[in-house]
Amino acid sequence: MINLRSKLNLSTSMQSEFVVLAVAILLSSCAKPADDETNFYDGKTISYIVSTDPGGGYDTYARMIGNYLQNYIGADNVVIRNVPGAGHMVGANTLWRSRPDGLTIGTFNVGLVYGQLIGKGGIQFDLRKFEWIGKAAGEPRSIVVSNDCKIKSIADLLAVTEPVTFGSAGLGSASYSDTMLLAHALDLKLNVVPGFEGTEGEMSMMRGEVCAILGSTSSHQAFVDSGYGHFILTIGGEIEGVPNAMDFAESESDRRLIAIIDALARLGRVTAAPPETPAARVAALRAAYRQSLEDPKLLEEAHKMLRPIEPAYGDEVTQLIVDALDQTPETIALIKKAIEGTTQ
Repeated sequence: MINLRSKLNLSTSMQSEFVVLAVAILLSSCAKPADDETNFYDGKTISYIVSTDPGGGYDTYARMIGNYLQNYIGADNVVIRNVPGAGHMVGANTLWRSRPDGLTIGTFNVGLVYGQLIGKGGIQFDLRKFEWIGKAAGEPRSIVVSNDCKIKSIADLLAVTEPVTFGSAGLGSASYSDTMLLAHALDLKLNVVPGFEGTEGEMSMMRGEVCAILGSTSSHQAFVDSGYGHFILTIGGEIEGVPNAMDFAESESDRRLIAIIDALARLGRVTAAPPETPAARVAALRAAYRQSLEDPKLLEEAHKMLRPIEPAYGDEVTQLIVDALDQTPETIALIKKAIEGTTQ
């Protein structure tokens, strides 16, 4: 004889187990988007656009970070793609036009903020709309002078009666724009020669073609440590025994120009993805980027190469970019006059 009550209880028990199983499956699917996006990168290659020639700071950071990024995100490879030209503009334009599929990221000089502010021709991007992955470090600026040059201090530079030849990266780069702004702010007599990318500027100083360069302190530290040059002025950081540019500003407009150089110096070595990259893939890239920059082995490697790691991530970097672009018409006019004017 069949016990109907027992059969009913069995049916109810099975229904309960089914409900529990269904809920578990639902919760599991809700908890997996990050894993799914990481799995997206399995077997894939990420292109890392670097807006300079091989060598120099941007290339060094990208190659170092790329080695760790591929492991943390699960990609087969991260390929460095050097796209130099027009003071990082060509590389930034290339990233802007890249397919927003999460397989292309890039690094370029935040001096492009200047170009966007003054409406420089050739810019195809809006820095506000990139998907900002993070920044590896701030990049304090400094004037490094060849030991073969007659300039031994900032006092010497301020006192010259004939223009001193400075090298810089291409037109539109932070190196060029910062040099022009500083020359305007401190009334320096300079002959600025653009077009030196990566380590070319240091080689030019060693050949006696240029006397000095205003650029990233960390990029020129080895040059100084090797006895080829010395620092005479810094912006956005501190070097023992070296004065800060703000100490020599005589007017409010001078201080405003130096302040924006300082702000961009603190922003430093950024990495971005094209606009409209899917949010989940941006999140996966940001997470892997953070893990890379917090990896003890990367930190040790960077220390040995004299490359500082002072990271910021995601929305924090986005806000720093937005803030840098938030300038008054008066400040933009000053920037435009300094960059497009003459320093002689």
